[in-house]
Formats: sequence, C-alpha cells, structure tokens
Amino acid sequence: MSKFFKYFLAVVVGSMVSALFFILGLFMFLGILASSSSSEVKVHDNSLLLLELNGPITERESSDPLTVIFSELSGQAASTGLNQILSSIKKAKNDDRIKGIYIESGMPIAGYATIDEIRNALLDFRTSGKFVHSFSSTYTQSGYYLASAADKIYMNPAGMLDFQGLSGTYTFFKGTLEKLGLEIQIFKHGEFKSAVEPFMLDKMSDASRLQTEVYLNSIWQHILSRVASSRGLSVEALDSTASMGPVMMSDEQLLTSGLIDGLKYKDEVIDELKTLTNTEVENDLNAVDISQYSTVYVPDKTKKGIEKNKIAVIYAEGGIDDSSTEGIISDELSRTIREARRDSSIKAIVLRINSPGGSALGSEIIWREVKLAQETKPLVVSMGDYAASGGYYIACAADSIVAHPSTLTGSIGVFGIIPNTQDLLKKIGMTTDRVKTNQYSDFPAIDRPFTSDEKDLMQAYIERFYGVFLSRCAEGRNTSSEAIDLVGEGRVWSGENAISINLVDKLGGIDDALAIAAGMANLENYRVVELPELLTPMEIIMQSLSGGAAAKFADIFLGEEYKLLKTINGLKSAHPVQARLPYDINLN
Repeated sequence: MSKFFKYFLAVVVGSMVSALFFILGLFMFLGILASSSSSEVKVHDNSLLLLELNGPITERESSDPLTVIFSELSGQAASTGLNQILSSIKKAKNDDRIKGIYIESGMPIAGYATIDEIRNALLDFRTSGKFVHSFSSTYTQSGYYLASAADKIYMNPAGMLDFQGLSGTYTFFKGTLEKLGLEIQIFKHGEFKSAVEPFMLDKMSDASRLQTEVYLNSIWQHILSRVASSRGLSVEALDSTASMGPVMMSDEQLLTSGLIDGLKYKDEVIDELKTLTNTEVENDLNAVDISQYSTVYVPDKTKKGIEKNKIAVIYAEGGIDDSSTEGIISDELSRTIREARRDSSIKAIVLRINSPGGSALGSEIIWREVKLAQETKPLVVSMGDYAASGGYYIACAADSIVAHPSTLTGSIGVFGIIPNTQDLLKKIGMTTDRVKTNQYSDFPAIDRPFTSDEKDLMQAYIERFYGVFLSRCAEGRNTSSEAIDLVGEGRVWSGENAISINLVDKLGGIDDALAIAAGMANLENYRVVELPELLTPMEIIMQSLSGGAAAKFADIFLGEEYKLLKTINGLKSAHPVQARLPYDINLN
C-alpha cells in the first residue's frame, strides 16, 4: 500500500509540474500575442533604426510564437528574416523621421551572400546622406564584413576583431565507421562530388581540395575588394593585415590598420549618436528596432494606390525533402509555383533559392513546375548563400539566374549511400535470414553487402539520373550536355566563378532579380507578394503540436550542433539518390 501511495504521489506531483509549465507557456504565448497586437508603433522625429543581428538570419521573418518563447527560455537570439531587414532599411531611407542606422551585429549567423544583401542595402541607404554607425564588443569575420558598410566602425577597447581569411574544415567518419563495423556502400557520378568523402576517406581528395581552394579564394577576394572599397584601403594592404591576425593585434596596430575608426565604450558611442540626432544629453535616444519598424507603414511617394499587377517572390529555403518539418517539401513548393503560374494577377515570378539540394526525385518534381511556370510567364532565380546540386537543378529552367559573388552553386552531380550493417550486427550477436521470391525482392538490404549485380543496378541508376540532370541544365542554359558535364562532375563554384562558365547570368541580389523580372514582364509599377503565405500563429501552434515543436526546441537549445544531428537523423529516411552539396560547408 505504501508503494501505491508513493507512486500515486509521484504521478500527482508530476502532473502538477507539467500543468505549471503548460500554464506558464500559455501566459507567455498570450503575452506575446497581446504585444504583437498592441497599438501601432510610434516613430518619433530624429529616430534611429536599430539593427541587432547577433543571431540566425533566415530568408523570411517567422510568425511562429513558439520560436520567440523558446528563444526567451534559452536566452538565444531569435532568428530575423532577411526580407524584414531589407524592407526596413529601404523604408528608413525614405522616412524623414529616421536620421540614421545603428548596428550592433558583431556575431550574425548567416552566409556571406546573405551578409552581402544587407551590406548592399546599407550602402544604398547611405546614398540618402544619412549615417550608419556600427558598434560591438566582438566582431566575427562575417560580423565585421557587415559592419564595413558603415561609415563609422567602433569597438570596445577590450574587444576582439576577427579578420584573418577564410577556411573550411571537413570531418571524416571512415575510421569511426570501421570501428563500429559499418560499411557505407557508395555510388556516385562526379569526380568533385565530395558529399560522400567523409564516409570513404580520412582526408580530402585532390579534387575536393582543388574546388575548395578555388571557391574559397574567389569569395575571399570578393570580401577583400568590398571591405577595401568601403574603408578606403588597398586590397593588398587589407590582405596583408588579415595575414597578421587582427584578433591578436594591439590597439595601436588595429587603429593604424584602418579596420576600425575608434575604440570606444558604448556610452561614448551613445553620446555621439545623440549629437548626430540632435538629442539632448539628458534624454534617451529615440530608437526603433527591426521587429517594430517592419510593422510601420511608410508611404511610397512614387506610387499611387495599390498596384494590380504583382510579382511573386517564392521562397525555397533548406534541404529538399529532408526528413523534418523544416526545409523544402517538394510537393508543397510545387503547389505554390503552380498556383502562382495560374494566377493571372501575377505577371512574373522570382524564385529565391537558398538550398544545398537534397532528394534527386524531389528536385525533379520541383523542376517540372519551374519549367511549366517559365513557359507561362517570366521566371527569374535569385540565389542566396547556397543554390547547389538539387538547388541548382530547380534553378536551371529559369529565364535568368542571379547570384551573389559569394553564393555557392553548381555541384551538378548525383550520389547514393546505402549502409551495410552486417559486421555491426555480428558484434552485438545479431544475425538475419530471409526468404524471397525473386532475385531483387530484398533490394536494397542494409544487413548484408550488395552483390555485384545489385551494385551494377545502383550505379546504372546513378548514371541515368546524372544524364537527366545534365539534360535539364543544358536545356535551361541553352547549351549541350557535354558543355555542362565539363563544369559539372559535382564541382562547387562560387557565384563569381559561375558567371564565366554560363551557370549564372548576373551578379546581384533579390532586388536585381525583381528588376529583371519586371523588365521581362514590361511592368513599370507592381507590388511584390511573398509566397508561400505564412501560417497564422494559431496554425503554427497546431502544426508544432503534431511534431514540429520538438525539432524547434532542439534547434534553439542545441544551435549549430542540431544541424549535424538533423543530418545524421535524416539519413534514416532520405531518398537513396541525392543531389546535394558536401555536408557542413561553413565558412568562418
């Protein structure tokens, strides 16, 4: 009886604790909804637009209240949408109440193409005669690259600045897999298709090293030229400074290098901002952040009324058909493109791609809808940080392709990975046996090695799909499969490299893609609609209750480590044939 009461008490206490957490979360959720539906944001005269970008930057702003709740609980910065940032900077340029932009973005989590989009918007903002000032205690290399668009860069006297060149580190699992008794059976086409190398080698192949050196140097030269131009330095002097390791430089060396304008404490920077905004010393600065300012309506003096003609920006972000609620789901993206094609008020489409690829089948499904849309109305692709392998597959049918110099693209190649767990099972005392009616009834089996016939079948399938990939690219780029094959073989290119080999048409950002689309559709005036439409907060809550909350919670609390966990977990149910970039290409 005592045990019964013990367990009963434990259940009661556990239920009470669970109820408490539920009520706490409910109140937080209601508070967030209440704040989001509060009165209109008031922008005062002589205000600053505040850019705090020390967290993840995604393609679109999120309407997910759970993201905000989890971020608050974990203390991690919530993600900010690139579209939200760009539209706010553009509005602020023409808003007489905004006198300048103040950046605190020393540690953004974003690729260099995303940073380029924001830098370009800031440089355009400065043409209005308004100022941009940056301050941070610590600048990562990408954070400094963003800050270099400012006319003044300040750092805390005890701070650190990382500007020392690019590197890429790859992790190899071959030795670990051998110890575990796991054989990874690999099928691929493409000398440079290095996504499979971690499973078969213990270091980079010569081909992989070559392609990495080429695109790293291309992106680094682009960064040097942009920073040198903004800071009034020569590329040679800037590169020499980077080789000296600014992170370890003395204050005097750092100032002499020209990387920053001064070492100041935050209160000193605030005093300078008060002078620039004509704010009395005893008063607080009038500042509005991105989340607030994005809801502010600023009339566009060049337009009258609501434009009937529309250009749709369709977002394709993440892996293609990865086994999660995130990323690109081929059927859903295809439906969005199809609906835009059939909508007569949409005169052109810009497909914004930020994807390393994924399922080969999913890529083909999306390609079909892109092709049908391109045959109906102008379709332009705007590439983000990545648009490679499957990401390039879904782009190649476009009328025009726009990429940033630092975009990673190409990687035209295919691979398949099938594990053989036979030795691992033996190690733990397990065996399998089977009965089958036909030669390939159990194909593909993971508890035994492939037979030679099965290997031939799999490789033949890979070769056929690579041929299809080449033909799709050749048709879209108005060239031959042989010409695409010369720059294919799985090789990754920077956007700047890709121009000279006819994989990309123009260097630029999403605004450039919109301008091209408008020109093709003969539109002088239009409005932009973003697709797919975002879910309402309640719809997101219901979706999260069906399984998405766990992934979101893990993403917030595990951060960058969650990407590795998601990749490994995704292999369990991934399509056996993949058109994907090498895993974990992260540039410092």
